[in-house]
Amino acid sequence: MTSDGPEEVPRTRTRWRAAFFALAGLGLIAGLAWVLFGSRLLVVRSVAVTGTHRVPAAEVLAAADVQAGTPLIRINTGQIARRVEAIRQVASATVARDWPDHLVITVRERVPVVAVRMAGGGYDLMDPDGVIVRWSQARPAGLPLYLTPLPGRALRGDSALATTAAVLAELPSWLSRQVATVSAATADGSQGSPDQVMLYLDGHKTVRWGGPDGATQKGRELAILMREPASYFDVSAPGTVVTK
Repeated sequence: MTSDGPEEVPRTRTRWRAAFFALAGLGLIAGLAWVLFGSRLLVVRSVAVTGTHRVPAAEVLAAADVQAGTPLIRINTGQIARRVEAIRQVASATVARDWPDHLVITVRERVPVVAVRMAGGGYDLMDPDGVIVRWSQARPAGLPLYLTPLPGRALRGDSALATTAAVLAELPSWLSRQVATVSAATADGSQGSPDQVMLYLDGHKTVRWGGPDGATQKGRELAILMREPASYFDVSAPGTVVTK
């Protein structure tokens, strides 16, 4: 015959306490799930667009297609970003939740780096990826003319244009301001990756720049060479420059 002694009382209390905290934990999880997924507390009430200059914010919002009242936790930020990036002038987009009820879409627009003359008149203004950012009747000041036999619509993903853009991005500012026209080709004329970018400057001066590597040294050497009354400068191989 047994009987519950004093030592059984703490055990019983411990079991009840454990059960209580377990139920409380489940209740907390259920409540949190309801707040996140089922309540009207944490839903999209506003969407902000930042980073736009040429692309209307209304166009970004239309492409994003975010429904007001959608729980923030259910928002697929990657999917929304891809829809916004389908806009031609958008290079990339990021979407972030701003709790408790806000969504922020940050846009990086495409920026033209060269102009391509069109056969019918005007210019296609191209970004480094070969995407036509916009068309212009006149070539904008400060935007070099890119010499190519291809129309602008055929330059998406073009390696020669990408190399040219990389070179232009690394030019010292004093030289960049003088570039009127630019072209790119392989050194041997083959169909391989272009490695020779030519810069045609104001004042009828030509610079064989080469690829985008060694830009700092090339710039220093060219600045010294241009003190001489020459019209052709080859800095494609730093340390072995040529002038004519």
